[in-house]
Formats: sequence, structure tokens, C-alpha cells
Amino acid sequence: MAGSAFNAFKACVPIQWSPRLYITLVRGLPGTRKLHRRTLEAMRLRRCHRTVIHRTTPSLIGMLNQVKRLVAVETEAMYNARKQNEEEHRALRPAIVVSHAPAPAPVQ
Repeated sequence: MAGSAFNAFKACVPIQWSPRLYITLVRGLPGTRKLHRRTLEAMRLRRCHRTVIHRTTPSLIGMLNQVKRLVAVETEAMYNARKQNEEEHRALRPAIVVSHAPAPAPVQ
């Protein structure tokens, strides 16, 4: 997963401290330890690809270190930049105009 598009996106956004962290569950819960499942439940992460917002606290950092292989953590700036890129990607593009009129004859 080292070459994923998400990791490439994270590399292009400058990382800075944020009072809030955006945490997304990116791996499924089946097959994980019961302790990890309870930690994720405490963070209100119950389904894949759901994002929750938490204040940055030492207890939250400890919980994230425990389940770091199951989640993706973004700062507020990273989250906003990713959402803006997704909106630009989904934006309507100008229509392609094709003219079927015959080309004018060359003047001699």
C-alpha cells in the first residue's frame, strides 16, 4: 500500500500541528483484536471509510498508536485540501463541441 494515491496525496500536503484530527477507518474490523475493536468503538469508528473529528489529546494519541495500522489520520489542513481536490475532480467540465460542417475548400 506504499504506492497508493492517498499516500502520494499526503506527501504533497505540508504537515502542521492541528488542534483537531480527522480520523478515518481504512481497514475492516473482522479479524482484529478485541482490544483494537473496543478502542475503535471508543473513538466512534464503526464502519470502514467513515471519518470522525477529535481534539488532539494525549489519550487520543495513545489510542491512535494502538490502532495506527487500521486508521488514517489527517490534520485539518490535510483534510480540507483532500476534500477540495475531490470537489475539483467531480466538477463539471466544459462540453466538447464537434463541428460536422465540411471544411472550406482551399483558396488558390
